[in-house]
Amino acid sequence: MSVETTPETTYLELSEEGGGAHKFYEVTVDGATMTIRYGRIGDTGQRKTSTFPDGTRAKEMAAKKIGEKVRKGYAPAVRGARKKRGFSRGHVMSAHVDGASAPVGRAVTRRAPVLWRYDSGSAAFGIFIDDRVCMVGNEAGLITSLTHDAQVVQQVRLPDGVKCMVADDAWLYAGCDDGNVYDLSGKVPRLAYQISPSIDIYWLDIHDGVLGVSDSGGGVVAIDHEDEFLWRRQGRGTAGWMVRCDDAAVHHGHSGGVTSYDWRTGEELWHQSTGSVLFGWQERSTVYAGTATRTVVRLRKDGGRERTYHCDAPVFSCATAEDGRYVFAGDNQASIYCFDEAGTRLWKLGTGCGAAYSMQYHDQRLYIVTTNGSLACVDASEEAIRSAEQGSVPDVVDVKAPAAVETVTPSTTVDVVADSNGGVIVECFEEHGHLRVRVVSPGYDRSWRVQFPKGIREHGARYVVSEVREAGRGGFYRAYGDIHRLA
Repeated sequence: MSVETTPETTYLELSEEGGGAHKFYEVTVDGATMTIRYGRIGDTGQRKTSTFPDGTRAKEMAAKKIGEKVRKGYAPAVRGARKKRGFSRGHVMSAHVDGASAPVGRAVTRRAPVLWRYDSGSAAFGIFIDDRVCMVGNEAGLITSLTHDAQVVQQVRLPDGVKCMVADDAWLYAGCDDGNVYDLSGKVPRLAYQISPSIDIYWLDIHDGVLGVSDSGGGVVAIDHEDEFLWRRQGRGTAGWMVRCDDAAVHHGHSGGVTSYDWRTGEELWHQSTGSVLFGWQERSTVYAGTATRTVVRLRKDGGRERTYHCDAPVFSCATAEDGRYVFAGDNQASIYCFDEAGTRLWKLGTGCGAAYSMQYHDQRLYIVTTNGSLACVDASEEAIRSAEQGSVPDVVDVKAPAAVETVTPSTTVDVVADSNGGVIVECFEEHGHLRVRVVSPGYDRSWRVQFPKGIREHGARYVVSEVREAGRGGFYRAYGDIHRLA
């Protein structure tokens, strides 16, 4: 006769003042099953369930997990007593604006030539634009993809709010409030990196498989292609919105300015005081910091200060045309600016749909995501801007998502196939307590590991991927395209 057991639940929270961590961690043991639920306070969060040989083993593992969180500052709490808390550059700005919260100069009376705008339904930070698609990710965890002529083609629902989306060669990633980074490159999203739930992601960037993460406390982390920490540093300031990665360094913007670290070791390379940084951009040899002190500051990647672009209010976001030919900025008063490379202001216009939290320039168009959740497409051609300055703008097309658009969610399942059909075969194996992946098809270095989604790894399993590519730095491969399990 089976004996019924009563589930035992431990609920912890880590909530810091001043815009710090605001997380929960819940462990439930029901017989031989342990379920962990974690995420941002006020959200459903992410759930993981593990089964053990018996109840004793389950309780031992639960105690270990709880102990780890308590040592990191989590404490027992009453579920529901604390409310959900959102993070925005507005919160950061209010704390670090150094007297610059009010705009100066003449008020904007002209509107930018917005061609179309899409209401994502929630405040949005994440943006990604390329030749094929325009994407917006919002605080509700919804990522919507549109064509450049404003047709909605797909929606992806992630477990928590989307802070940013970044491309790394052929791969596209989204960083979320649940502390995870998801690979959006395949048919379905898959877990790529698991950052500690105690880290409130503000922004991330990835270069050649190395992930840089800035957080609400002003810290910065570098994580390698196997999802293992290379290093973690507490920056010179707080509230780090900017992180940009390249072949040599991780550039971190925070309340104290911009600091650059060696990507391998975390050694500080240089620091520049710029005022509180609310967003950052990079080109091949320069980085750009949009600041709460009404400027965009251009720095060389050796730390030298090159130029300052002056706005009329704190700068929420910035971007450039190729190699800094034009510099764009969006302020907290819902205005957008364009400067030439030398620093001359070419124009300033109102968005008509909120302040731009993020922006990206592509093919004479400036794309912005805003405080009211809109993804807007601005015609930034010289002719359109001249007309807008004279008060002539096109009628805005308001885009609605059709009800029939399919919504996909992160998956840990893999379709099974009987043969490789010309794909590359990889296998999962255990090494020093970690699940690794290597290529078994001929013609590849078997000593190299493969960057591969974590959530589908299973010891002994073989998979077929469309192709694998050598990382730019060498030393490992990256799985690309569709993934199937080999029967």
